[in-house]
Amino acid sequence: MKLSVKATLTLIGLVGCTGAGQIPSGALTGTVERVWEDGFRINLGDRSVNVDSWDLCGDNTQQNVSVNDELTLEGEFDDREFDASVITNASGENICSGPE
Repeated sequence: MKLSVKATLTLIGLVGCTGAGQIPSGALTGTVERVWEDGFRINLGDRSVNVDSWDLCGDNTQQNVSVNDELTLEGEFDDREFDASVITNASGENICSGPE
């Protein structure tokens, strides 16, 4: 009984890791679905990703990013979340430059 439970937990862990691993770090482009104080969720077309924007916007993301904004992000994945190092809008303007 314990062996089958352990095998199931391992499989769940692999599936969770595989999903995030299929989106490479680098640049992502999509539409903002939800915004909170230090991050937002962006729809990439085939999936949605939570973005940590604290390094750029501090706790003021809601003042700089809105639902339905088309954004391009540069950064890397860290624990199932995309850490943004650059956020640009459809006009190519940088959104936030550091914690305010």
